[in-house]
Amino acid sequence: MNSNKTYATMLAVLAACFYAINVPFSKKLMAGVEPTVMAGLLYLGAGVGVGLLYLLYGRKKDTSPKLSIKDLPYTLLMIGLDIAAPIFLMIGVKTALAANATLLGNFEIVATTLIALIIFKEKVSRRLWCAIGFITLSSIVLSFEGTGSFSFSKGSIFVILATMCWGLENNCTRQISVKSVYEIVTIKGLCCGCGSLLLSHLIGEKLPEINLILCVMLLGFVAYGLSIFLYVRAQRDLGAAKTSAYYAIAPFVGTFLAFLINDESLGLTYLEGLVLMIIGTALVVADTRNSYSNK
Repeated sequence: MNSNKTYATMLAVLAACFYAINVPFSKKLMAGVEPTVMAGLLYLGAGVGVGLLYLLYGRKKDTSPKLSIKDLPYTLLMIGLDIAAPIFLMIGVKTALAANATLLGNFEIVATTLIALIIFKEKVSRRLWCAIGFITLSSIVLSFEGTGSFSFSKGSIFVILATMCWGLENNCTRQISVKSVYEIVTIKGLCCGCGSLLLSHLIGEKLPEINLILCVMLLGFVAYGLSIFLYVRAQRDLGAAKTSAYYAIAPFVGTFLAFLINDESLGLTYLEGLVLMIIGTALVVADTRNSYSNK
């Protein structure tokens, strides 16, 4: 693995760790914040935070090209999907176990990879197909209600919908990842945040107290702003599918935090899903490392 790929891999792993705090802390904060407002404030925190970083640090050092009119279709699609995805996620987190919701986040790998294959013609190896199978099976296991029936948890379905939106969004962002990352994340955060807050107003959700607003925005800056910034930067050298592979550690870090923060106990269904998810994730990482050794 050359130095650029090594550096990009480190960025992808760090991005995953930042994102991992999202679900456990969001679950805690949602006691006083409604789902669509929560999604809007998370992205608004990301946009404001990264925008300030650009003004204080990146303005003189950022030599990347700016977004142009040619990038508008991918930019608009990115914004639309990023408005929908966190709203779906927050609705899911409100009703699903934080641990299950966190692990289900790895379905984003499946969505990202399949879209990268079908639409953007990225190559998918046999090992990665096996990984997709294990992760999909794990997601199905984690989505059952656990009441002896074959009904799916509504919360889990919303989490999977969020990962599908982000899977398409990852591929759209990949197409503009050579442009200024500061610009991409700031536009994404401010537009998605304002769009979600406008939607929350239209459906009658109320803003929480100022202390909760600040807490959610701070969480958004770290879990979305810094995470997206590092993720987009990693995509330049790794591509959409491979970056999402390393991002797969986020659910495992997040699950550990869920037990610490949300006081959730381990059930048999969760353990079954965890084993399948670990196998799938290990195959993804092995496939990524093997692709580097063959270059």
